[in-house]
Amino acid sequence: MDAAVWTAIGLLAATSLGTLFYLGARIDGLGARIDGLAARIDARFDRVDARFDRMDERFDALAARLDTHLDHNP
Repeated sequence: MDAAVWTAIGLLAATSLGTLFYLGARIDGLGARIDGLAARIDARFDRVDARFDRMDERFDALAARLDTHLDHNP
């Protein structure tokens, strides 16, 4: 009877550890995919930021031209 109990305990422990390692590998894989998506999103935000920077430069240039124009005409 003792052998059957220890065999059941051993099988349960092996199954539990196997499941734990399997799920750990799956979670690591999902983490890598999420990191890849985050990198793509960051790249897109960098592009958007660059466009906003260009627009800021254009607005600053227009404001400078307007200031120059208003300063010359009293």
